[in-house]
Amino acid sequence: MQIKLAKSYGFCFGVKRAIKIAENTKDASTVGPLIHNNEEINRLQNNFNVNTLKDENEIEGVKRAIIRTHGITKNGLFTLEKSGAEIINATCPFVTKPQKICQKMSEEGYDVIIFGDKNHPEVKSVQSYAKNGAKVVLSVEDLKELKLGKKIAIVSQTTRKIEEFIKLTAYLVRNFKEVRVFNTICNATFENQDAAKELAIEADVMIIIGGKNSSNTKQLFSISKECCNDSFLIENEKELKKEWFENKKLCGITAGASTPDWIIEKVIGKISKIKV
Repeated sequence: MQIKLAKSYGFCFGVKRAIKIAENTKDASTVGPLIHNNEEINRLQNNFNVNTLKDENEIEGVKRAIIRTHGITKNGLFTLEKSGAEIINATCPFVTKPQKICQKMSEEGYDVIIFGDKNHPEVKSVQSYAKNGAKVVLSVEDLKELKLGKKIAIVSQTTRKIEEFIKLTAYLVRNFKEVRVFNTICNATFENQDAAKELAIEADVMIIIGGKNSSNTKQLFSISKECCNDSFLIENEKELKKEWFENKKLCGITAGASTPDWIIEKVIGKISKIKV
């Protein structure tokens, strides 16, 4: 069986940056999981004494606090600043951008809409920067239920599908006179999703490696599943099952933006030893 990697996969710029910050800081605590990959978080804890707080309310006694890649709410940041801890900001710049947009558009009187998962930490962070609040939606149906003014501004969670974002913006443009559209989906998301789709069309089985609570990894799985029914989402090589590869000629592999190379290499190593 041939094993083929997607043309684009794995660590994005924001995650690489955050990992480097954590490794250089050492002996610190991240406010929420730094990234959505438990294996890498465990590595940082074991090798660099970088611990994880549930949220900013556990900051008491912490000397150095690292803000996670997904960002933190404005109130959360205020709590950190009051604590007296040294604050190291590892928020991905692609998340900082929609934060600033939401604040500016809200101050200018626009109804702000965020395309994303309302329970995701990135979305909560971005939403908190809208001075007059922001509405979070996942579909056109969600939009139809909202009472909106004449001026609309829309941003996206950085890891969503562009096709779904376009559907939302098309609906708004058709139904409202003034719509400001900010495409805040990051380039790495575009590249990884396109590469996953291209490979899934070709592959007999697809393995998607990443945290099961990772938004961008779940999007890769969804895209792969649409093109290759035998697609499986795993966090590490221990979750692989031999029967997935029976009578398969080409195994495609992709990985989420928070998945380090050392996990990918372990998965490839174990698949290469499977005899089918």
